[in-house]
Amino acid sequence: MRPTNGFSPQTHVVAQREFLALLPRVQRHAKVVFRDIRRTHRKEELLAEAIALAWCWVLRLVERNKDVSAFPSAIASFACRAARSGRRLYGQESIRDVLSPVAQRRRGFVVNSLPAPSTLTGNIYDEALQDNMQTPPDEQAIFRLDFPVWLASLSERKRRVAEDLMVGETTRAASRKHNISAGRISQLRRELHASWERFCDPPCEDFAC
Repeated sequence: MRPTNGFSPQTHVVAQREFLALLPRVQRHAKVVFRDIRRTHRKEELLAEAIALAWCWVLRLVERNKDVSAFPSAIASFACRAARSGRRLYGQESIRDVLSPVAQRRRGFVVNSLPAPSTLTGNIYDEALQDNMQTPPDEQAIFRLDFPVWLASLSERKRRVAEDLMVGETTRAASRKHNISAGRISQLRRELHASWERFCDPPCEDFAC
C-alpha cells in the first residue's frame, strides 16, 4: 500500500536517512543566503521553506534511484535560493501580495510597520492619522505648540512618567516600569495635571495685566 502522497514506505525510509544527512548543509547555506535579512521571523520562515523544498527534492530523487549524497551542496544551495526568490513547497508567492518581499523587489516598493506608540512630540504619523472633529483648529494648533514646551519644563523622570501615562499605561504598569510605588504614580498624575493647568493659565502678572 502506498502513502497518500504517492511515495512508497521504502522511499520514505531511505529519503529520511538521506535528508537528515543533508539538513546541516541546508542550514549552513541558509546562513549565507539569508544573511542580509534582518527580521528574525522572516529568516525562520525562509529556512522552513528551504528545508521543506529540500525534503521534497530528496524524496523525488530517491524515488528515481538517484544518489542524493553525490550533490548535497547543490540541493542545499538551490533550496535556499529558491525559497528566497519566492518558491514555496506548494506554489509561489504572489506578486500581487503587498507583504511579499518578492513583490516588493519586483515592483520597487517597501512596506514598513507604523512607529510604536509615542507622545505628541515624537510620532510623525500622529497628525496624519488624527481626525479630531471636536476641538477647534486654533486650539489644536495652540496645544501642539504649548504641549512640547510644557513637557520640556519637567524633570526627566516626570517627563518619562507623563509620556507613559499619556499612551495608556496603567498606574500599576507605570509603577513597575519606573520602580516607584503605585501611590507615588497616582500622586505624580495629580501633580502633572496641576502643572499643566498652571502652564495653561499662568498668573496674571506674568502678562503684565
